[in-house]
Amino acid sequence: MAKAESLSLLDFLKYFGTEENCAEYIMSKRWKDGFSCLKCNHTEYYYIRTRQLYECRKCHYQASITAGTLFHKTKQPLTVWFWAIYLVAHDKRGKSALSLSDVLGLNYRTAFNMLRKIRAAMKDRDSGYMLSGVVEMDDAYFGAPRKGKDGRGSDKSKAVIALSKDAQNHPEFLKIETINGVTIEEIERVAKKHIQPGSMIVSDGHRSYKRLMEVGFVHEAKAYYKEDKDDFLKMLHIIIGNVKAYIQGTYHGLGSTYLQSYFDEFCFRFNRRFNPKEIFDNWIKREGVHSICFW
Repeated sequence: MAKAESLSLLDFLKYFGTEENCAEYIMSKRWKDGFSCLKCNHTEYYYIRTRQLYECRKCHYQASITAGTLFHKTKQPLTVWFWAIYLVAHDKRGKSALSLSDVLGLNYRTAFNMLRKIRAAMKDRDSGYMLSGVVEMDDAYFGAPRKGKDGRGSDKSKAVIALSKDAQNHPEFLKIETINGVTIEEIERVAKKHIQPGSMIVSDGHRSYKRLMEVGFVHEAKAYYKEDKDDFLKMLHIIIGNVKAYIQGTYHGLGSTYLQSYFDEFCFRFNRRFNPKEIFDNWIKREGVHSICFW
């Protein structure tokens, strides 16, 4: 069978149209060399469809095929989960809960919770690496337009965006983190969480970035008004604009409660922008008993 992420819509329906097909696919990712009982290593089994369990023919030990995955203990059929992941993976703009509920015939709350789990998986996968080398860093605000202050004085939701660059100055990986305010403490917290010590951080001259050298980073601060405004942190500012368009266009603006999860989804897609069709398989792959491998 072709890789799931490269399947057309009709092929996807052909290969994953039944619960058994979905279960077999998960099994092929969990037991790459064929089923082996976790208790006695016997290789023959029964499949208990109603409970999504594999039972060893020899010792009758039962293993859940969904343990450690997004689908564990779910009330939704595997086919629905597979469709949800397929639709999210193949829509570069993201999928809203309302859109997913309409396409799959789910109530809004069910679709919302499924997307919440998918985004949590994205965050979990990307938490395993840190930015390094030259990292551009800036802050931005998100939310519907309001009267009054704008920019760093705004009461909108605030976030720090950090982008690593390669030796040719091309963008590599992205991190976005919500913050309580553009303060020295919050900037340091985000830097320590997402950037390897010793990396060079390039930012504007705002005072909130001034102590980065004291906490293990090389810091290059530039006065925005002295630089070429069309070139200074150009790629980072383009990405910030894209994030705002993504949130406003797909999700029509968000409150602060769930904003971080949408940042996580944007970063997950950006960091795999050269292999977008592989995203589906990353959600399904699984290694170990209690963890999921997404990449």
